[in-house]
Amino acid sequence: MQKVRPKKALGQHFLTDMSIAERIASTLDGYRGTPVLEVGPGMGVLTQFLIDAGHTVKVAEIDGESIEWLKANFPGLPQENILNCDFLKLDLSGVFSGADKICVIGNYPYNISSQIFFHVLESRDLVICCSGMLQREVAERIAAPAGTKARGILSVLLQAWYDVEYLFTVSEHVFNPPPKVKSGVIRLTRNAVTELGCDEKLFRTVVKTSFGQRRKTIRNSVRGLLPAGAGVPDSPLMGLRPEQLSVEQFIELTNLISSYRNQA
Repeated sequence: MQKVRPKKALGQHFLTDMSIAERIASTLDGYRGTPVLEVGPGMGVLTQFLIDAGHTVKVAEIDGESIEWLKANFPGLPQENILNCDFLKLDLSGVFSGADKICVIGNYPYNISSQIFFHVLESRDLVICCSGMLQREVAERIAAPAGTKARGILSVLLQAWYDVEYLFTVSEHVFNPPPKVKSGVIRLTRNAVTELGCDEKLFRTVVKTSFGQRRKTIRNSVRGLLPAGAGVPDSPLMGLRPEQLSVEQFIELTNLISSYRNQA
């Protein structure tokens, strides 16, 4: 069977360096007893190392040609573990029957990598670890600490629930076809937070609104979230820009805004 043709529409860039694939698979070495869902396995470059490491693996693949390749070339991967589906539409709670914790890994398509992590976030009580490779710029944004220019919506929302590590950078020259940018490998490990201590829906709105006008100070960017004529809270946070705020400060800001709303 011929190798799978990379499809631009699916954002496919197949990794050709086996040592890098092995390094990515090893990011889950601490979770050998936890089921692993791989996103977009392509020709199984990463899959083979996950299986060799003894993980129980299922793969979510939307490309029919890749699915046929996996069926023909991976006898160690049961066919029922090859899921022909769109990961973004997959109910993660139903992938591994009876599992209360799973890991997610992949060489993620650049064009939907942010959406993939938002989908993982929706299942944060199930997904104990999520690692893999994506565009370096997005990986750096997810891992960006407070006070750095790369910090954004993804940084804050993910870091509220996960400890994020930027692990290493991957050259564009180890892919077929080579992408125009470098890649980064990150790992998200579920932290001990069970609730934020604020209205979580409002928290997401505050974060998105703040970064929607990131050149403005918080005082100006969140004004529209406050009751008309109420002014703004008297807080040092109001003079900062969104990338300067930690998760804890965004929680504090959310509670301030909620208090003002309740007084209106």
